[in-house]
Amino acid sequence: MSGHPLISVREVRRTYGEGAGAVDILRGVNLDIHAGEFVAIMGASGSGKSTLMNILGLLDRPSGGSYHFEGRYTARLSRDALAALRREAFGFVFQQYNLIPTATALENVEAPAVYAGASPEVRSARAAALLDRLGLAERGDHRPSELSGGQQQRVSIARALINGGRVILADEPTGALDSRSGAEVMALLAELAGQGHTVILITHDAQVAEAADRRIEIADGLIVADSGRAAPRGQALTGTPADDHNAPLMADVGEALKAARRSLAASPARTALTLLGIVIGVAAVIALLGIGEGARQTVMDQMEIFGTARLYVEPGGENPRGPGGVLTEQDADYIRGLPNIRATMPYLNGHVTVRYGNVDALTTATAVTTDYPLILNWPMAAGHFFTKEDERGLAAVAAIGTKVREKLFPDGSDPLGKFILVNNVPFQVVGVLASKGALSGNADDDDTIAIPFSTGSQRIYGTPYVSWISVLMDDASKSDETVKLIANVLTDKHHIQDFTIFNKAAAVLAQSKTADTMTLLLGFTAAISLLVGGIGVMNIMLTTVSERTREIGIRMATGARTADIMRQFLTEAVLLAGIGGVAGLVFGHLAGLGAALIGTRVIFTLHAAIIAFASAAIAGLVFGYMPARRAARLDPVVALART
Repeated sequence: MSGHPLISVREVRRTYGEGAGAVDILRGVNLDIHAGEFVAIMGASGSGKSTLMNILGLLDRPSGGSYHFEGRYTARLSRDALAALRREAFGFVFQQYNLIPTATALENVEAPAVYAGASPEVRSARAAALLDRLGLAERGDHRPSELSGGQQQRVSIARALINGGRVILADEPTGALDSRSGAEVMALLAELAGQGHTVILITHDAQVAEAADRRIEIADGLIVADSGRAAPRGQALTGTPADDHNAPLMADVGEALKAARRSLAASPARTALTLLGIVIGVAAVIALLGIGEGARQTVMDQMEIFGTARLYVEPGGENPRGPGGVLTEQDADYIRGLPNIRATMPYLNGHVTVRYGNVDALTTATAVTTDYPLILNWPMAAGHFFTKEDERGLAAVAAIGTKVREKLFPDGSDPLGKFILVNNVPFQVVGVLASKGALSGNADDDDTIAIPFSTGSQRIYGTPYVSWISVLMDDASKSDETVKLIANVLTDKHHIQDFTIFNKAAAVLAQSKTADTMTLLLGFTAAISLLVGGIGVMNIMLTTVSERTREIGIRMATGARTADIMRQFLTEAVLLAGIGGVAGLVFGHLAGLGAALIGTRVIFTLHAAIIAFASAAIAGLVFGYMPARRAARLDPVVALART
């Protein structure tokens, strides 16, 4: 027999509480256990035997004294190093089995191998072989609630052996079993001792302790009897010192996702309620941003249809008590020569009666120049616009809007070349203007006809004075400077400011900014909904940590590191938020489509969907961090003690 103990404790003490309320559970234990021994530690309830087992199994730290495992001073080991040592060297068999309730028997057995970084194929084959060896080959896909007590204990024994289990720590392994199942478990432990495992049995039953080769009695926190070192029943198992093994990241994440799905599926009602907050938040982001984008795009369409770089000069000063003033075609010529001016157009407007055959209609006639299509960004649907020669020759020609065409030619016949009467003056239709009403939402935009300015001013309206002058700029960003130039030149010509300049470019810019602000406000409102959903995730995850404290202890006992526990609960939070995000995308689009059906313009964008889903996932990550951190910082022995 080797003279070096596998386990060596000296003057180990464990005290709970502080000051006058402190309670000494262990009061200076000295003990050596060698590899391959089958040891029973006996004692009455409260004697300290379970506390000693927790310290031997590295589930708890002593308040004083020293503990060496294979010569390593365990007090200097970090939490993760202790987890690695538990994972590689120890296997636990508990009185209450301590199986993860949402996992199958096979998955419970695999757990320590998962944390050891074994591949799915290797650990699955190893777990199946162990279950077969223990007579549970047909029960691998059953959950603990579907197994008898004896079967659950055999599952826990298989779990203890999955990574080798050089040291088996069995705490009252027969305490919750009937006599037959208890005898079977003791036979298994004896068999393991014969195979070279170091078996440490904790029991209050002297008859159970008789199965061991060495019996140690503990009372009031001290060892009061020890039958002495016993020879191993078989060749003692040996192993290399455990290290903090790191499994591949994607393998870790994959296992965490698998466990997260099981956990969420175990409480479908609570999962659904938690999802509701995320679903509402994401749906709000999608729907409200879609509505906001629709409003913004409507403004952009208006800008595209009617142009943005435009100014209007109207007769009459800003002061209603000031002079009325008039504008003429010559004023348009004055403006045309200024910097940043692309085109100017006198505009004479009024209501007229038009007739074709026996059909009469009331519409608007605009006497304009050939710059009309350019300044108003108004293309032709058929035919052509009148020419400069038509202007100079006072030609009676007209381009009609689609609404006028529908009124005068309800049968759909071609109006080109036909003569219509405008206030009883015959005009030949040379073109049909493209529809703008369908795009602008205002059908009256198409209820118009355009005629040469010279013809309109002399033959229709009988006045040289214009209703207003339209100005097209080269650069809309310089509209303020251009307004000042126009005001200066017209004031100089008129010797008084008897006109008003309306800055269409500035108005459109303001409208665009308003739409952007509205979109931002809607997005902010939706973000608040998502924030509330994230807080809901955090609350539920905190509750989940409290309810699953024992499970956390089980995972730690089987070798889970701090990062493993963190990853597990963060994955659950992110998965929860991710599922809610997908559902939110669906419901958000449905809500947007519903809004579209009642006439609201809604535009869905890919970046809004990406932002909404990413925000949900980030919310899960951020709000899941605190519960995950709380879970990872639990002490294994405290977590296992939670009922």
